[in-house]
This record gives sequence, C-alpha cells and structure tokens, in this order.
Amino acid sequence: MSITLTAREEVFPIRGVFRISRGARTESRAAVATITDGAFTGRGECMPYARYGETVQSVLGEIEHVGGVLKNGADRDAIQGLMNPGAARNAIDCALWDLEAKRAGKRAWDMVGMHAPTGVVTAYTLSLDTPEAMGAAALAAKARPLLKIKLAGEGDLDRVAAIRQNAPDAVLIVDANEGWTPDMVEPFSAELAKLGVAMIEQPLPSDADAALADLPHPVPLCADESAHTAADIGVLKGRYDVVNIKLDKTGGLTEALKFRAAILDAGMQVMVGCMLGSSLAMAPAMMVAGGAKFVDLDGPLLLAEDRAPGLCYTGSNIAPPPQELWG
Repeated sequence: MSITLTAREEVFPIRGVFRISRGARTESRAAVATITDGAFTGRGECMPYARYGETVQSVLGEIEHVGGVLKNGADRDAIQGLMNPGAARNAIDCALWDLEAKRAGKRAWDMVGMHAPTGVVTAYTLSLDTPEAMGAAALAAKARPLLKIKLAGEGDLDRVAAIRQNAPDAVLIVDANEGWTPDMVEPFSAELAKLGVAMIEQPLPSDADAALADLPHPVPLCADESAHTAADIGVLKGRYDVVNIKLDKTGGLTEALKFRAAILDAGMQVMVGCMLGSSLAMAPAMMVAGGAKFVDLDGPLLLAEDRAPGLCYTGSNIAPPPQELWG
C-alpha cells in the first residue's frame, strides 16, 4: 500500500484567557499528522511547546521529514529510533496507532489487550489570576470533584485559600510550573497541606530540582517539566512521589505506556496530563489513564470550541473516544 503523510496547523480559540507562571494565551495552535494508505486513515495531534524549544513550524517540518521512511514501511517501533521524544513524534506515533486500529478493525486498546478506558475523571484547571478571580472561578466550578490550580509563587497561599473557601468539597492539586524557589517548598507545602491540597506539581525549575530530595514536603510532589520518558526514572526517584505523563513529552503513546510501567515499577504514582489540545490529543492519553492517581485531560473543556466528533464529557467524567475520533 502507498503511504501518504500530510501535516497541517490547526488553531483552537481558548475560552477566555489561559494563564500560567510563564505567560498567557487566548488560542491553542496544534500540529496534526494524517497518515493514509489509500484505504484507511490515521490522525495524531500534538501541541508544540516553546518551553521545549518547539514551534508549530519546526514541528510540522519534523513531521514532514519522516514521510519518506513511512512510505518505505517504517512502523511505530522504527519511528521511536528515528525521531526524538517530543510533539512531532507524538503526532506520528498516535496517527500510526489510529491507522493500525482501523486496519485491524479493532479499538486501539483491544490490540494490546487492555480494557476500554472507562471511569476516567479529569481535573478541571483554574488558570493563574488574582486570589479574588480564582476564588470566583472556583465557585463556578465547585461541583467538579478535582480542581487543578495554576500557581506562580508570591500570593499562592492566598489563591489556594480563596479557592478552598469557594470549593470546599473538591480535591485540589496545584501546579507551580517551575515558579517557586527552594525556600518556598517546605513552608508552602505545610500550609497547603492544611488547606487539603493533595499534590504539588513541578515546584522548582527542572534544572534545580535536585534540591527536592532534601526538602520536607507533607504534600506529595509531582514531576512535570522534569519528566519526559522512561529514561528519566533514575533521576526522578527520590525527588518526586508522582510523575505526570504527557504524550507531547514522551513522543507518543508507545513511549507513554512504557513510561507508565517504569513509574509504577519504581514505586511512584502516575498522573496523566495534557497540553491545551482538542479531543484528538486527549483520546490516546486515555489509554494511559487506567489506575492513575490523577488525570488531567481537560483540554477540550478549556477551548471555546472542540473538534467534532470529540470526546464526550459528562461533568468531569470522560467516555472512551468514539472510533470516528481516534483508535
């Protein structure tokens, strides 16, 4: 069969403004890979991330670069060695999973003997703002069982206190996006524990997180920017209690499943996260979510408009992806 690969940019407006410690944006710019053999078509979506030196154009170029080897029969295993972990490989890898499932007439999870991804409850993210604004956002989302709070350092305890007051029953997890300093970790963790926070994500910059091994923290710490692939396990153990798997970091579902197994084997817990993508980006990550301590696949809930067909969200519960979407 003749394989054809195409790559394109797709833009999704965000509902309002999404802010983290590194900046704010009003739209999500994705790269989508489409692979067809003439009879079946597979798709994969990725989110180029400047934090990792990626742009939409650089990622589209990386995707297009492997068109020749795909025509020559390169499969998912071959792609792992031909492309570096990151957004571009994620789009290709997930498109190949989708293509293989359609060729086989099976769901992607059935191909590897997994159960359908059911009972998945996602966090809902409150973007960085003033304590008053974040408290108001929490009030509007108080019925959601799990809230993820974007933090930045100064003023964070006031932000979380305002959210806890307005969402007393929600489980809270916080994400500093590398915005703290080492002297904040112990006192902030102690205060956040009093507010019932269940996890602190990436408090320190990834190149400074060795300090975490010696810092008391009553709230479990989760690696994000410090964690990309299974090769990172040796460094993460002893610094973190939880590891956030994102397909745009692992370079696709293939490595994400290996990373998940390595995290559990190391005695740590799994979180499954996402960039601000559409349902096409979330769907493969659902296969990593089984047994995860925390799931954060709320990208489509934060967009002004998702792709169709998309994932079905009932409150914070996510149904398995329809076959027309992916896998």
